[in-house]
Amino acid sequence: MAANAPKLRVIGRIKSGLASFYGKMFQGQPTASGRPFDMHELTAAHRTLPFGSKVRVTDLRNKRSVVVTITDRGPVPDSRVIDLSLEAARQLHMVNRGVTPVRLELVAYDR
Repeated sequence: MAANAPKLRVIGRIKSGLASFYGKMFQGQPTASGRPFDMHELTAAHRTLPFGSKVRVTDLRNKRSVVVTITDRGPVPDSRVIDLSLEAARQLHMVNRGVTPVRLELVAYDR
């Protein structure tokens, strides 16, 4: 990490549960925040967090983590707590599983 890179600070834990992902079918479609969905960005859909929120998502099976920005509403199934972009799912190595148990943490970047 670069000497002047921002540090990640956990603000609070969010309900954990199952994560799913979405990709090609929604590519370029407008999200609830108004910006076009890009499956190659690190974004996610959450039911209640404000747009622009940063969330660290940790796969409880393999302990891999990724920080995503909330840009959309969802997921549709009540059994899931977050819907990740395809790129976020790739970084967690969950694409072949489809869903995975995760821990969610609201984070902020400190300079």
